[in-house]
Amino acid sequence: MKRPKLKKASKRVSCSKRYKIQKKVREHNRKLKKEAKKNGVSKRPKKDPGVPSSAPFKEEVLREAEQRRLQIEEEKEKRKQTKIVERAKKRKKETASKGSEPTAKKARQDVVEKQPEKPSAPDKNSKHYLCSELNKVIDASDVVIEVLDARDPLGCRCPQLEEAVLQREGDKKLILVLSKIDLVPIENVERWIQCLQLEFPVVAFKASTQIKDKTVQARKSRIVASHEVLDRSRAAACSGNDCLTELLTSFAANKQNEASLKVGIVGFPNVGKSSLINSMKGILACNADAKRGITKSMQEVHILKNVKLIDSPGVVASASNPPASMALRSLQVEEGQQNVLEAVRTLLKQCDHSQIMLQYNVPDFRNSLEFLTLFAKKRGYLQKGGVPNTQQAASAFLADWTGAKVSYHCKAPENHSLPAYMSDAVVTEMQSGWDLNNLKKGNEETLKGVKFPNQASSIGFISKGPTAGQLSVLESSEEKPVAVEGAAEQNNENEPVQSAEEANKTEEPDKPQTAPLKKQPGHVQFQSLPIDISRSAATTDDVYDFNTHFK
Repeated sequence: MKRPKLKKASKRVSCSKRYKIQKKVREHNRKLKKEAKKNGVSKRPKKDPGVPSSAPFKEEVLREAEQRRLQIEEEKEKRKQTKIVERAKKRKKETASKGSEPTAKKARQDVVEKQPEKPSAPDKNSKHYLCSELNKVIDASDVVIEVLDARDPLGCRCPQLEEAVLQREGDKKLILVLSKIDLVPIENVERWIQCLQLEFPVVAFKASTQIKDKTVQARKSRIVASHEVLDRSRAAACSGNDCLTELLTSFAANKQNEASLKVGIVGFPNVGKSSLINSMKGILACNADAKRGITKSMQEVHILKNVKLIDSPGVVASASNPPASMALRSLQVEEGQQNVLEAVRTLLKQCDHSQIMLQYNVPDFRNSLEFLTLFAKKRGYLQKGGVPNTQQAASAFLADWTGAKVSYHCKAPENHSLPAYMSDAVVTEMQSGWDLNNLKKGNEETLKGVKFPNQASSIGFISKGPTAGQLSVLESSEEKPVAVEGAAEQNNENEPVQSAEEANKTEEPDKPQTAPLKKQPGHVQFQSLPIDISRSAATTDDVYDFNTHFK
């Protein structure tokens, strides 16, 4: 019986019916075997009994049978060879009758060989391609929005990028957008807005992280009208969208050109460029993920009739930057140029020891390897035999810091000074044409609607200043300073992780230089290394004295 909502009827039967069918099949097979036995029909071929050992001339009979078998095989081989020869003659006759075709084929082959090879597709992971795409976005846009991570706005600024925008023709405007403001204490966000708006217009923004497809917009429209007060701190809520949209539309209306306003979104990898476009569009227009470097080429997205956003790949960080800046802003870990463990080690040195323990709920640790071991056990990252997977733990830790998960903040500078490539005239020019009063009101409304973390629950981070970037491959800097610093960090791996304040206070003593030894052939020479007395004293102070309790 075919049940409703099923395409086919069920094949299940009762046990009694199944047993009855099997019994009938057995009886039918038995009947067929009986009839075959009566008629003398047997399926099995008769086995060759061979020559009995008692038969006379047994060896001669076997020899004759072997010769007969060889003759049959030779005849088969001759027939096969004759068939091959006949086929070859047939082909020759056909080619002789159609002599014009082979020449035409050869001519075609020659033409194909003479044609120049098509240029291969560009490597989208290369620095040259990423820099060229970024320059295309800057040239095509009327307004450039530099997206800054609110957790470290100064470290997300690229002086080379800002200088290139200011020097381009066409009176391009530059705006700063503070993204991920929900991960920073409100006092810190307000200070950074006051500091940055002395140079460029600043917009506070919190993107929506739950935009997956076009159906999200339909789901939002189904919200009951009685819920007037919504929780704006949810991941689906977006803050600062209305303020930025009004700012761009008013600027586009004041613009005399009838063409749509082109706004380029630039910044370092994983600062929230694609998420900003998706939040303003309301649908998943650009790919966005916690992994860095997903956007490889420019992409235009229409959000309004007269406003067009252009997504761009991340700015390529220069190799001359400090290791902490490279760990957060560059793609060296994703490209395999830097180890994840080294990146975690550099980040831990820039943070307070106790705050890391409270944030990840781990006990006291001496170095980064011990922290990753505890963190792997906490998260359940275990290998075969229960061994902690430190590599996976390091990747998860780095994803928390580069993504929108961990709350950390940097202090804004008290004494503000303009960069070398800016002047008071440039500041007035960049701030002209914008409705700054509406922008200020919009930022205040945005800050009121977002739920910020507490100052005590946010990790204090020491910023390394602006991150140098590359806008062309010719600006590639030497990688030697980074390699030297990475080697120094590997040597200091066994040292305990100090807090951020202690790292600034303590200074490393000058190490005595030893003269290089001359190599002699056939002899192995050992060079004495200087001993750091402060380290040895620090380790001996922690040794337990048994005489205190056992005398």
